[in-house]
Amino acid sequence: MEETLMMIAMPVFVLTMIMEWRRSKKPGVPGRYVAKDTVANLAMGLGYLVGQAVWKAVPFAAYVWLYQHRLFDFEMGLVAWIALFFLDDFFYYIFHLVHHKVRFFWAIHVNHHSSEEYNLSTALRQPWLEPFFGTLFWLPLPLLGFPPEYVLLQQVINLLYQYWVHTQQVRKMPAWYEYIFNTPSHHRAHHGSNPQYIDVNYGGILIIWDRLFGTFEPEVAPVRYGIINNIQTYNPVTIAFHEMYAIARDVRDTPTVRGKLFRIFGSPEAQSRYTA
Repeated sequence: MEETLMMIAMPVFVLTMIMEWRRSKKPGVPGRYVAKDTVANLAMGLGYLVGQAVWKAVPFAAYVWLYQHRLFDFEMGLVAWIALFFLDDFFYYIFHLVHHKVRFFWAIHVNHHSSEEYNLSTALRQPWLEPFFGTLFWLPLPLLGFPPEYVLLQQVINLLYQYWVHTQQVRKMPAWYEYIFNTPSHHRAHHGSNPQYIDVNYGGILIIWDRLFGTFEPEVAPVRYGIINNIQTYNPVTIAFHEMYAIARDVRDTPTVRGKLFRIFGSPEAQSRYTA
């Protein structure tokens, strides 16, 4: 089922990107497309799909094993689907927060933030290594009794929802929607490198987790896109692995075991202040 959803989504992605690109050429309309940046985004998206195809059997096998040892038995009726929706989105929030707070995971995730442009093609700038490590954060779901195929399906639904929030051409949704759901306004702030926008708005479909746990920040000031130290390249390999290279360099140059572990698992923002 998830493959069917992705097949349906692909032409929608292409059509909406063309529409946004055409509209961005009008005076005063934000969300410009830079050819090299867009090509890099598409290359990152393709690499992500390859990683998913190569690795998919492993997380599915892990989910199946956990489901065979599940704690609860229930039918996937309406109540179970609603529970899965909220639990999946909560685990996505944890997954996303950890990818910003732990350097090893930030090295996987950072490429999604590395574009200095912000348009629908940015949604396709997906981490190549994420399929290999993201599974860890959803392991409780099959153990609780949710069938693996439903867990994978809900993950795809969550990912597909997040495509449309990568735009500057939708300013605000109705107030009630902005309060409950992740929106382009919330996600623009998440992609900002302005000090007030660092490490905020981790929600996938819902923004309620950020409101509950104090990580919400409204979009107020104009957003400066990219990362604090922009990488100035459109090479997909460099985009995908530049922070992994930096970790390897820092581990090599740090003399103590404690320091090496910090270089891998410490918070990204503390790296420049750390002395081994």
